[in-house]
Amino acid sequence: LPDGRPVYAGTYYPKNDWMNILNQIVKLKNEDLGRLEQTASQLTDGINNSNLITVSDKEINFSKEDMQSYIKRALVLYDRRHGGRSGSPKFPMPNSYEFLMKYHWLTGDTDAREVTELGLDKMAKGGIYDQLGGGFARYSVDATWLVPHFEKMLYDNGQLVSVYAQAYKLFGKPLYKEVVENTIAFVERELMSEEYGFYSSLDADSEGKEGKFYVWSQFEIDSLLTDENARNAFKEYYDVSSGGNWEFHNILNIVKDKNTRADSLNISVETLETWLKESKEILFEARSKRIRPGLDDKILTSWNALMMAGYLDAYDALGNPDYLQMAMNNASFILDKQMQKDGRLNRNYKDGKSNINAFLDDYALTAHAFLKLYEATFDIQWIEHAEKLVSYCMDHFYNNDNKMFNYTSDLDPALIAKKSEYNDNVIPASNSSMARVLHKLGTLRYNKEYIGNAEQMMKNMIEQVIGNDYLSFYSNWMQLLFDISRSPYEVAIVGSDALDLRNELAQKYTANTIYLGSTKEENLDLLKGKYLEGTTMIYVCQDKVCKLPVEASNKALELMTP
Repeated sequence: LPDGRPVYAGTYYPKNDWMNILNQIVKLKNEDLGRLEQTASQLTDGINNSNLITVSDKEINFSKEDMQSYIKRALVLYDRRHGGRSGSPKFPMPNSYEFLMKYHWLTGDTDAREVTELGLDKMAKGGIYDQLGGGFARYSVDATWLVPHFEKMLYDNGQLVSVYAQAYKLFGKPLYKEVVENTIAFVERELMSEEYGFYSSLDADSEGKEGKFYVWSQFEIDSLLTDENARNAFKEYYDVSSGGNWEFHNILNIVKDKNTRADSLNISVETLETWLKESKEILFEARSKRIRPGLDDKILTSWNALMMAGYLDAYDALGNPDYLQMAMNNASFILDKQMQKDGRLNRNYKDGKSNINAFLDDYALTAHAFLKLYEATFDIQWIEHAEKLVSYCMDHFYNNDNKMFNYTSDLDPALIAKKSEYNDNVIPASNSSMARVLHKLGTLRYNKEYIGNAEQMMKNMIEQVIGNDYLSFYSNWMQLLFDISRSPYEVAIVGSDALDLRNELAQKYTANTIYLGSTKEENLDLLKGKYLEGTTMIYVCQDKVCKLPVEASNKALELMTP
C-alpha cells in the first residue's frame, strides 16, 4: 500500500504468473479496497510478531552431555549416502560443518566426523564444485550434488574456503587442500577487482542457457584430448558418456577412486594424476574461449568479510603468505572505501562509488574478519578497528528492549517493522555473528560488558536453539554456546619469534582458541608483564588463568586438549 504495508508476498514467479498476480491486486484495489486493508494489517502484525524475542534471566547450563543429546537428534536429518541434509535441493551450509568439527574435536564423536567428511567429500567431488576451474555453485538441485544451480556466489566460496581449510587441519585430506587452493584461484581470477574488493557473483546463464559455460558433450572432449589413454582415463574418472549425465551433456564430477582406477589401468597413481592434470588444463583453456556468464560486479562489505576470513583460515592451514597478504589487501579496501572515521560502514561499492548505509551483518562479519586478522598478524590496529565497529553497533543497532540487535541502523528510514535476524542460514544470522564477535572481543580486551552482552543474547535464544533439530538454523548460535559453555583457550605468545610460533600452532586444529601476542611489550591485559627479551614464551590460559609457560609449540598443543 502507499504507506508501505505489504498486501502480498512471494518469490520466483514466472513472468505470466506474476502479471496475473498484479492484475488481481489491481482488481482488488478497485473493487474491494477494504480486503486489501485487512490483509495489510494481518501481514504487518505477523511481521512484527515474528520478530519478538524476550529477555531471559535463566542461566546458561549446557553440558557436554546436553550437546551430545542435541547432536544425536540433529544428525538424524542428514543423508548418510550422499551427504548434506536429506532430500533436495541441497545447500552447502558451511557453518553447520564448522560446528560439527568443533563438536567432534571436543567429544571424539565418530558420527559427527562421518557426517562432516561425507558432506565435504561429496561436495568436492560433485558437480556443485567446478572440477576444472575451482569454486562452488550456489546449490545442487538434486540429492546427489551432481546438478548445480550454476550461479557462483562470493558468500558461499568465502565460507567454504574456511570450512575446507579447517577440515584439512582436522582430517588431513589432500582433497581439501586442493579445494582450498583451487577455490581461491577461482576467486582471484574471476571475482577480484583491481582494488582488491571481491565482486558478488557469476550468473548461472551464458548465451541465455543455464550451465552452458560449464558442461560438455563427449564429442567436444574427444576432439580436444588427443591422447587416447589419457582421454579414456579422464572420461571414466569424471563421468563422461555419450548420452551425458544432464540434458544430454556432461557435468564433470568424480565417480572413480584414483587408486582403483590406476590399478585397473595397470599404471601408477602418479601417472593417472599427470594425465588428469594435463587433460584438465586442455579443457580449461578451451572453456576459457567460450562466452562467459555475466558478472555481478557490486562489492558487498559483508560478503567481502567472509572472503577475507576464508583467506585467513587458508593461511592458517596451508601457511601460504600470499593468502595473508590478500586478506590484508581486502581489509585495506574496506577501511579505505567502506568505513568512515566514526566506525560507520557502507554496504555497497560499485563503479568507484561507495553507498548504502550498512546493515548489521556488514558490521558483524567485518569485525569478525578484523579480529581474525589480528590473530594472524598480532597487529593491534585490527582489534581497534573491530572495537570501533562494535561500538558503532551498540550506539545505532542495539535494541535495549530485548537486548538484541536490529538489522538496520537507527539512521535509516523507518520501515513498517524493525526487523532482526535470529535464524542462521547459508550465511549465519547477523545477531549470532555479532554475539560471537562480542564474546571474542570481550575475551581479548577483558571487557566484561561485551561478554555479558553475548551471554544475554545466548540466554534469549537458547530455548529456540536447543529445542530445534535443524542444526543449520542455529549452527552459529551453537558455536557461541560451545564457547560460553567451554571457555576458549587464550594463547598468549610473547617474544621475538611470536609470529613463527603462532603459525606453527595455527596449522593444528583446536576448536576454540584465541591467539594473541607480540614481539615486544604490549598493553593487552593478558600480555602485560610477559615479555622477556631474548626468549619467546607461550602461555595457554582459560578464563585469564594461565598454565606454566612453554617455549615449544608442541608443548603448548599438549595443554590444549579436548
